[in-house]
Amino acid sequence: MKPLNLLEHINAVEDCRFDLIYPQEIRELSGVHWTPVKVARRAAEFLVVAPGTRVLDVGCGPGKFCIVGALGTSGRFTGVEQRKNLCELGQGVIDQANISNARIHHGNISEVDFSHFDAFYLFNPFEENLAENLYIDESVRFSEALYEEYVEHVAGQLAMAPMGTRLVTYCGVCEEVPVGYSCLDAAPEHRLKFWKKTASPRLKVK
Repeated sequence: MKPLNLLEHINAVEDCRFDLIYPQEIRELSGVHWTPVKVARRAAEFLVVAPGTRVLDVGCGPGKFCIVGALGTSGRFTGVEQRKNLCELGQGVIDQANISNARIHHGNISEVDFSHFDAFYLFNPFEENLAENLYIDESVRFSEALYEEYVEHVAGQLAMAPMGTRLVTYCGVCEEVPVGYSCLDAAPEHRLKFWKKTASPRLKVK
């Protein structure tokens, strides 16, 4: 794809046009696994409160949310994805389009220190562990135990985040959201919830 065509597609509002930046087999997964452009734009606008806000996308796939967010705001977007092929695909688009405020990191979320970020985006990132029919592929391990491990890690990291930390969840039951986060707004038609840390959980006294 020529760079000019790439730029035309990544600035599209319609998902059918945006998704043309990806190979056919990736486009076919978009309706279930990748964030719609309109949802990504709305979420990014909530998360980025100042230029340079560091946003982490947990389980970013080929980087669609990061790309849309980086193009539409002054934030800095990092996606973490454990499938290397999706990381390379997403980073390839970012490099080709010269998007300086987005990057895709290959790794497991359990290895990520959330203190390096200011805001967070969760598109039901661990549901594959609970539903075989949602598998993207079988290149990574799945189990209920891993689901619990990942949810616990994310909840623990978010619990340690400073007051005022912003979080957006898309779909899912929001088990990763710890006590202390208030849902400020919701968009049921888009299955979006907008959260902010407003209180610190009290330690239990034995």
